[in-house]
Amino acid sequence: MTELLHYLFDQYSTYETIDISLEIIAVIFGFLSVWSSKNNSIWVYPTGMVSTSIFVYLLLKWGLLGDMMINGYYFIMSVYGWYIWTRKVDETHHTPITKTTKQEKRTSLIIFISTLLFVFIVYKSFDKWTSWVAYVDTVTTAIFFVGMWLMARKKIENWIWWILGDIISVPLYFYKGFTFTSFQYLIFTFIAIFGYLEWKKLLNKKI
Repeated sequence: MTELLHYLFDQYSTYETIDISLEIIAVIFGFLSVWSSKNNSIWVYPTGMVSTSIFVYLLLKWGLLGDMMINGYYFIMSVYGWYIWTRKVDETHHTPITKTTKQEKRTSLIIFISTLLFVFIVYKSFDKWTSWVAYVDTVTTAIFFVGMWLMARKKIENWIWWILGDIISVPLYFYKGFTFTSFQYLIFTFIAIFGYLEWKKLLNKKI
């Protein structure tokens, strides 16, 4: 057991206590945000903004540009999503859960490709294109950018993108030395699966 704990958390021996505490707080609020999204609750955005704000600070400090950009984008899209989710489509109803249209699928592809190019340029500019991690970071950033955009527009397909990105992020963050964040993405994977099933039920009720 002791060896396992050392294996999982030994990297934190060099971290400042305040940074470890902030990571844990960010993980907790991230969990609350994804759980709120699963339940189709507007609290997905205020809790998510707390989490992403903390992660932007930590990831900038740790020099993880791709991850920092993801969380900065999350924060911006949270403002947009908060508006979309609370916008009334008639006198009594807010924006409903829907499937993506053909145009939105094309837009998703454009966002994905554009993000790949953007992150590549940033990594090359800051001389961060130095290992296989940069390649994976670039792909996961693009996946999460699309997922967040679709979630902000309340499209059920957002969960498919989240599931894919979360699965990749579990071993990736553990390799980077962020065990708590790795555990967070493991939990996110299961919540995203249940989130998709829950949204599908809600969508079918409206059809």
